[in-house]
Formats: sequence, structure tokens, C-alpha cells
Amino acid sequence: MPTPLTIAERWPALPASDWEPTRRALHMYLQIVGKTRLTLSPLVNHWWQVPFYVTPRGLTTSAIPYAGGSLEALFDFHDHELRLFTCNGDTRTLRLPDIKSVADFYQQYQTALSDLGVHVHLWIMPVEVAELNTPFDKQTEPVPYDADAVHRCWRILLESARVLSEFRSRFIGKSSPVHFFWGSFDLAVSRFSGRTAPAHPGGAHNLAPWVMREAYSHEVSSAGWWPGGGGYEASYYSYVYPQPSEFAQAKVPAPAYYDKDLGEFILPYEAVRTVPDPEKLLLEFLESTYTAAAALAKWDRVALERAAVK
Repeated sequence: MPTPLTIAERWPALPASDWEPTRRALHMYLQIVGKTRLTLSPLVNHWWQVPFYVTPRGLTTSAIPYAGGSLEALFDFHDHELRLFTCNGDTRTLRLPDIKSVADFYQQYQTALSDLGVHVHLWIMPVEVAELNTPFDKQTEPVPYDADAVHRCWRILLESARVLSEFRSRFIGKSSPVHFFWGSFDLAVSRFSGRTAPAHPGGAHNLAPWVMREAYSHEVSSAGWWPGGGGYEASYYSYVYPQPSEFAQAKVPAPAYYDKDLGEFILPYEAVRTVPDPEKLLLEFLESTYTAAAALAKWDRVALERAAVK
């Protein structure tokens, strides 16, 4: 019988500086594959047809329809492969450590799709990465692949998704799945009041304002985990749109804090992984920030929430 993992193994360290080049490359790989799902899948409110889902092996698109069949793309972070499956039983595999560059991944991926009979035109510009405006097929610089760091990132996603799913279960109003957005490179779950929201002003890199308006068409309290980058370490976050004026002063468990630049509450991942009970601290953060958002915005909490099952 396998030995149960320790807390430190289930919630491993992931300093941003340890794997920054690998994280940037993996972000591009996920955007390339994610755009396939975006292009081929019918629109679902708030773009819920585009994210990946955490699995016991990595991240999957789930089934993507295409002319004549259905495709699944699975990033396997045990064997470190991208596996493509069709409903016809055909498969193709890309070995992630063998990829030479983002452009190389893009070309190999397009070849694999063609071999499987999946024909799709992708917009090849990265999105939501302000410092990067180079098409995928022009990103030819060599990229490393730190398999250990990628595996640790997946392990954190797995534990975080479990806790976010527990948090989600306490809400009976409209709520998103727990899903991983490839644009912003974060795991998220969102709760909705049921009321429409003011038109979002937009501003995300390479995203038209109407894209953001669809994402934030209704009042929302959203939380999740982000692996860091751009000067930030990995962290949990929580925000509300539109934001009530007193939200930033909400009482949250230490060492969580409100980041004025980001406009959201932040709980450093390192603080979570190093306490005796990471799940307890994370749930306290999620509940306290949501409670502040819902109370200040006067959500109908009696109709939207359920008591914890004893």
C-alpha cells in the first residue's frame, strides 16, 4: 500500500524564481491548446467553455467538438506529455521536455491536429501577458522544462481544486466550475448574486472590451490560486466585481492583505503551505472575503447559501 503523502509533499514549495522560464513557456503551451477549445466549442456564459480542468494526472480540456468527432487534450504532468485523443481512437503525443521553443510546440501541435483530422484556425497572439506581444510561431528562443517544478505546480493545483470545490459546495446560487483559465494562468471558482453588473471597462492585454464584458456581465465574487510571476510569488486571491467601497477594509485571516495595485485580497501560498492545517487557513480566507463581498453588496444570502452539512 502506498505511503500517504505528507503535508509538505501535498503542498510543496514553488518559489517563482525557481521556474520562471518554464512557467512562461508552459503558459504559452496552455494558451495554444486552450485556443483550440475556444475556437471549436460553443460559447458558454462567462467563457466557461474555454478553461482546463484539474485531473489526477494534470490538466484536461475535456471533450472538444470538431467536424466529424470529438477531441480531448491532456497535459500529463506525471509523464510530462501532451496527449491528444479523438473519439475514433486515434492519439498523438508531444513530449514536453523535448520541445525546443514555443514556436516548436506550436508547429508540432498543429501537425498532430492535422494528423488527427482536426482542422482549426487559431489566433496566434498571446493574451493577458502584457510584456509579451510576439506570435506563438515567432517565439523561437530556447525554453527549459523543469519537470519537477511543473509537477509541484500540478500538485498545488490538485490540492487547491479540492479545497475550492469544498468552498463551492456551500453555495447553491449560480457558481462556476473549479477551472483553470489559460489566459491568466490561474485556477478559479466564481459565485454570482444573480444581478447584472455595470459594463466592465476592459483593459486586459490583447482582449477586446467585449470579451471582458462577457466575463463580468453579472455581479461576481471570484477566488482562486495563481502561481506567480512578474514580481509576485504564488498566492491565493479573492475579488468582487463591482467592488463595494468598503471591501478593502474587510477583516481577513493573517497574513492575507488587500493589494491596492491588483484590487483584490491576496493570501501568500507560502503562508498556507507552512501552517499545520493549510485547508483550514485557505477556507477561512475564502469564506471571509466572500462574506465581506456578499454582505457589502447586499446579496440575497439566504437564497444563495446552504448551511454546512454536519
